[in-house]
Amino acid sequence: MFFHGSPVSRHSHQRLHTEEKPHSCPECGKCFSRKCNLYRHQRLHTGEKPYSCPECGKCFHFQSDLIIHFRSHTGEKPHSCTECGNVLLKNHSIVKHHVTHTGEKPHSCPECGKCFSRKGNLYRHQRLHKGEKPYSCPECGKCFSDKSNLSQHQRSHTGEKPYSCPECGKCFSQKSHLYSHQRSHTGEKPYSCPECGKMFFRQTPSLQTSEISHGGVGHVPVLSEGNVPH
Repeated sequence: MFFHGSPVSRHSHQRLHTEEKPHSCPECGKCFSRKCNLYRHQRLHTGEKPYSCPECGKCFHFQSDLIIHFRSHTGEKPHSCTECGNVLLKNHSIVKHHVTHTGEKPHSCPECGKCFSRKGNLYRHQRLHKGEKPYSCPECGKCFSDKSNLSQHQRSHTGEKPYSCPECGKCFSQKSHLYSHQRSHTGEKPYSCPECGKMFFRQTPSLQTSEISHGGVGHVPVLSEGNVPH
C-alpha cells in the first residue's frame, strides 16, 4: 500500500498493525489509535448528536447510524443472506446472522470454556464470573449484568407487557412467558420426567410431585427439554 499524504497519515495507518492506541478518553479510559475516533467516542459521554434525520428529526451520534436509520424510511435493505435470503439493514448484521447457519462459535470463555458465536455474548457471559453488574435500575437501584435483564426488570415498575398472544390476546412482560403460555394452545409439552416419561408444559414448582413420587424428599429429577423456542 502506498501513501501519498503526510507522514502523520502513514504513521496513523501503521498503528493498525502495531495496535498502538495513544489517545485515551478522559471519561472512561478507553483508548484509540486515531484522535478522530476518540472525538467520535466522546459524543457518547457528552450526549452530542450532530446528525439529524431529515424525515423524522431523530438525532444520532454518528453519521453511519443516521444512514442506517434513514433506510427505515426508504425501505432499503441492501444486505441479504445467501443461505436463507433474509434481508438486513446492516452489513455486520449479515455477518452475525450467518453464524446461525454455520453453528460456528469461535469465542470461548477463558474461565469455563463455554463458547459463543458473538464476542458481545462472551463479554456479557464473563460478567457472571467477575460479578460485574454495570446496569442499575433507576427506580429501585437493583443491578444487573445484562442490559436486557434490566429492561425486563423495569417492566415490573412500569407494568409494560409488550408480548401478546396471537391466539387469545393475553399479554406478558417477558417473551419466555409468552412462549410458555402458547403451549397451552398448541398442547406442546417439551419437558419430560426422566423417571416415568410424564410430559409437562414448563418447569414449575408443581414438578416437585415427581420428586416425591419417584425419589422421595431430596431427590430432584433432571428434566429433559425438547425443542423449546428461545
